[in-house]
Amino acid sequence: MLLCAVQLASLKGDVPGNVQRHVACIEQAANVGAELVVFPELSLTGYQPTLARQAALPLSSTRLDPLQAACDRLGVTVAVGLPLPTPNGIRIGMPIFSPCAPRQAYAKRRLHDDELPYFCPGDEGLLLRIAGHSVAPAICFESMFMAHAAAAHDQGADLYLVSVAKTAKGIREGYTHYPQVAQELGMTVLMANCVGPADTFIGAGGSAAWGSDGRLLAHLDEQREGLLLLDTDAASASVFAMDTSA
Repeated sequence: MLLCAVQLASLKGDVPGNVQRHVACIEQAANVGAELVVFPELSLTGYQPTLARQAALPLSSTRLDPLQAACDRLGVTVAVGLPLPTPNGIRIGMPIFSPCAPRQAYAKRRLHDDELPYFCPGDEGLLLRIAGHSVAPAICFESMFMAHAAAAHDQGADLYLVSVAKTAKGIREGYTHYPQVAQELGMTVLMANCVGPADTFIGAGGSAAWGSDGRLLAHLDEQREGLLLLDTDAASASVFAMDTSA
């Protein structure tokens, strides 16, 4: 199976503009063979908690239709980031678009303290069945707790799909933690981080893949947008430059 992590600098609060850029990224990922594509946390708005309430969209929104159309046309599954409204408040959501199938969504279940004024936690896990694999999504802070990955492993996951918005410090911590997740649980880990301004910090890039033995397979740098393609059959990964001007 071929998976792709997209390292992206989102346009602050600009959902239509980010949808357009996401479609361009999805097309490029599909062109190099990706079957599953993951974007950074809250990628359709940028990681901007103070804008979350005004930018939130339901999963059924027609503004997301270009993403569904791209998945249908290209035959890929895509996980993006978006604030999702619920009766209890706004969640840090991961809408998932699969070819010619109903939309799904995962929501971050463990929030950082500074997210609590803006978001409420999700309450359900999710497993994606793709190409013979069971893929468990995780969003940033919660992915730094072994218990989150262990619960996914206990449910049968063999791939841990991590969408983050991390600082340089957070990425350094991730590069220590995610290999441990991979090695201790025997799960391949793919992590997509943002670059550029995000809330009060700068996204530190470093999107990466680790094999189920904990070995770092490939990573992107700390500043540039790009694609990281993971081949689970060959236990290898490669990186590509990205053109998001379309």
